[in-house]
Amino acid sequence: MKLIILRTKLRDALSALERAVSDNNNLPILKNVHLSAEKQLVLTATNLEIGIIYSAAGKVNEKGKLTVPFSALRSIVSNSESERITLTGKDNNLEVQTDNYDAKIQGVSAEEFPIIPKIENSEHFFEIEADELARAFGQVVGATQQSELKPELNSVLLSFEGGQLKFVATDGFRLAEKTLLSNAFKTNFTSGIKAIVPIKTVGEVMRIFNGLGLVKIQLDPHQILFSAEGVEMISRLIDGQYPDYGQIMPKETKTEVTIDRKEFLAGIKLVGGFSGKTNDLLIETGEDGASLKMYAADQYLGENSYLVPIKKYKGKGKEEVSFNWHYLADGIKPMESERLCIALTGEQKPAIFKPENDDSLIYIVMPISKD
Repeated sequence: MKLIILRTKLRDALSALERAVSDNNNLPILKNVHLSAEKQLVLTATNLEIGIIYSAAGKVNEKGKLTVPFSALRSIVSNSESERITLTGKDNNLEVQTDNYDAKIQGVSAEEFPIIPKIENSEHFFEIEADELARAFGQVVGATQQSELKPELNSVLLSFEGGQLKFVATDGFRLAEKTLLSNAFKTNFTSGIKAIVPIKTVGEVMRIFNGLGLVKIQLDPHQILFSAEGVEMISRLIDGQYPDYGQIMPKETKTEVTIDRKEFLAGIKLVGGFSGKTNDLLIETGEDGASLKMYAADQYLGENSYLVPIKKYKGKGKEEVSFNWHYLADGIKPMESERLCIALTGEQKPAIFKPENDDSLIYIVMPISKD
């Protein structure tokens, strides 16, 4: 194997692969990156949960393949200042040369590298703009929870039904749902499907594919494949039953207010600093519906409050509901609207937060019980 490649292209490829590289001492081959030179350089890394394949343009003089420790190659590329890098593979070793640098990295035969699995159902797909996909994932991931016992809570549900593609995340105390209508994506699926995507995979999709144009999504019962512009990422799906989140969707509301979203978010962060270990922030609508009050107190810190003017008000009487302020901030921050609509359903019932005039994004938060 022998090829010449621009340092920036090799650097970008290694950056995309880095989180798929495993530090598994039981399988040291997973610490390596697989290099294959055919028409261009194809780099592959896997931790057996996800696999990433990245095609980088270069001038291939001799075909070949081998694997080398990822960390060693990345260190060289990251610290080199040369514009062009020559890679030469011989006897499972890789020589890396620039105008003023020469290194030999001990490698391992490509035959020992795990085979990246293929999607069984390669005919059916979704196509969606990368920016739209990253935005949809980004607007719901805040509602997930790190959980080893319940991996479905550490994931995002993709659900296609009735011509709509939904992204759902919940940890049992909050829920985010983003809905894309049929004009936002293309598909040749004719029946409804559901897939539970691990949160680590979601993070990698947002990191690697954002800005790459059109992303194709293919899946089978156990795996999901994302591909765009020479980059492929395949991941295991979570095998389990996603919570029936429709049961916690409020059917009716008591009080509805519309406020400035950024001002409310600033107030949450300001007042929440006095909530102490409980993270308890009280939201109160006044009798006149003129302003929304946020209040937090701690016996060791003191107390504080913040008033946000209400732009629109619908309801009767005073409402008081306490929430975990971190939960509020996590869901409201990725919203993009100028104004925020809040629907309160009762002191001990979930509240709905959504952008004004946009029903495609809904964020539901359970209140903190006073018991």
